[in-house]
Amino acid sequence: MTIASKKPVLLVTAADLAPQALQMLTEFEVVFAGKTPTEEDVVALCAQHKPVAIIVRYGKVNARIMDAAEHLEVISKHGSGIDVIDQDAASSRGIAVRAASGANAAAVAEHAWALVLACAKAVPHLDARMRAGHWDKSTHKSFELEGRRLGLVGLGAIGRRVAKVGLAFGMEVQAFDPFAKEAPERVKLVSLEELYPTSDIVSLHCPLTADNRAMLNRETLRQFKRGAILVNTARGGLIDEEALVEALTSGQLRAAGLDSFAIEPMTTHPFQTVSNVILSPHIGGVSDAAYVNMGKGAAANVLAVLAQNARNVA
Repeated sequence: MTIASKKPVLLVTAADLAPQALQMLTEFEVVFAGKTPTEEDVVALCAQHKPVAIIVRYGKVNARIMDAAEHLEVISKHGSGIDVIDQDAASSRGIAVRAASGANAAAVAEHAWALVLACAKAVPHLDARMRAGHWDKSTHKSFELEGRRLGLVGLGAIGRRVAKVGLAFGMEVQAFDPFAKEAPERVKLVSLEELYPTSDIVSLHCPLTADNRAMLNRETLRQFKRGAILVNTARGGLIDEEALVEALTSGQLRAAGLDSFAIEPMTTHPFQTVSNVILSPHIGGVSDAAYVNMGKGAAANVLAVLAQNARNVA
């Protein structure tokens, strides 16, 4: 606790939090780490303020940060991807880790479809050509979705939304998810070995784990149907990026739409010289509504864990 306040401290690894979330956290002194906090910034703030909770928006939380926050009870992700938190370190220290699961599902699903459509219809390319004075009506052919097969890797809250839109487009939809006991109507559960070579579009919607890191590599990308489209709004670590560049430049893949990368922020990368890849800066889950939903979800998780811990002590 700080000298100026007897309120417990909650640290946010960002410069802001939705007002609706802050209204839920009036019993805390909320400390913001800034727009782009470094590990050193967060360690220093933890050592100074001794927060009982951290809401993670940007950056990673490792053992060093946890040890600097000696009163820390819960680390709450502003979103669903908790791979940025060292979960083993948290577990060994008795610190709860929570995610605002589903809070940004609609936003990510919409962005996945924005990337699918941009790839299939070559929207950025045609826009650039038009601005350069070209009229490609007689030479361009887009990729029609109706009757094509959409393959989803992951069938959680986001994947199910993406599947629903695919069906509305008149696509066949298949999915791989080892944890799914059942699939929505008209969605077929298949193995990855079946999904890769039979899908015209593959969209990733799974968490990053030690088991699936670089699941898309030279070997697996060679299994894809030639001319397929790949979209990744999940985690960059799922893809061997060098292998993907090769698949795009060789024509094995028609195009790729990427919203996440192995190293972020991505400022210099071979992707920037590949014409058939569309890039966005990991903003799939960043929308006006998702900002509020993720903030409220992260705040609710903090309150729930601390309340449970207080009951356990009592």
